[in-house]
Amino acid sequence: MSLTNSRYYANRRFFWDERALSLEEQVLLPIQDPVEMGMNLDSLILKLKGLDYYQPLFSDAFSDGEINSKNLSFALSQFIRSMVSYTSKYDVGRLQVADQTNDFPNFTAEENRGKALFLNPAIGCAACHGTEAFIAPGARNNGLDVDNTADLGVGGVTNNSNAEGLFKVGSLRNVALTAPYMHDGRLSTLREVIEHYNNGVKNNPNLSAPLRLPNGGVRRLNLSSNEIDDLVAFLETLSDPEMLADEKFSDPFNK
Repeated sequence: MSLTNSRYYANRRFFWDERALSLEEQVLLPIQDPVEMGMNLDSLILKLKGLDYYQPLFSDAFSDGEINSKNLSFALSQFIRSMVSYTSKYDVGRLQVADQTNDFPNFTAEENRGKALFLNPAIGCAACHGTEAFIAPGARNNGLDVDNTADLGVGGVTNNSNAEGLFKVGSLRNVALTAPYMHDGRLSTLREVIEHYNNGVKNNPNLSAPLRLPNGGVRRLNLSSNEIDDLVAFLETLSDPEMLADEKFSDPFNK
């Protein structure tokens, strides 16, 4: 899941199962996770204190100037909040029209068709990826599995059966560059993702409402192959090369 536009998650929870209640909490967990960085926070703080260049930076940033885990979490979370995408091809086009539904002058015909499909309530993409940030306000079940035995998702954290199989909905900003997809990485391409929503959604008991029919069945989009291509083309306009090449997000030690 991309860190792009993390500051705009309305419920401010992080990880696929939303176990972190804030970005400040989230940034410290991968450091300590045995399958990621596998470090002890006390040992990390001692290491940071032993590097001459960190003390002046902490002194500039914090009133107490302390190198500790609290200030470390503030520093990391604020850096992540600075990762905002607003210079993609989509953004350039959006500035040229009064309404999001209008054709964008800088888009190809394929990209405009894909945008129209994305925004079409009958297709429903925008129901879970709304706003200009393309983010949902909470966790959803998208019918990857017929039941939740493989991964309880948010329900495994909250012990709420109604939240089993629900997972955080990430921003679609830069989505063409963040494969593989879904919470477990089971899908390799954007086309596979759209094909899942087209005809592969399973009737999970906690399936999100936009994917369910009034009679309790599962919606099928019945998109043609060309329409899937159009949607992929539109999603690729959300890539932001200018942001990704911004020097402030590059290695500060590689100068």
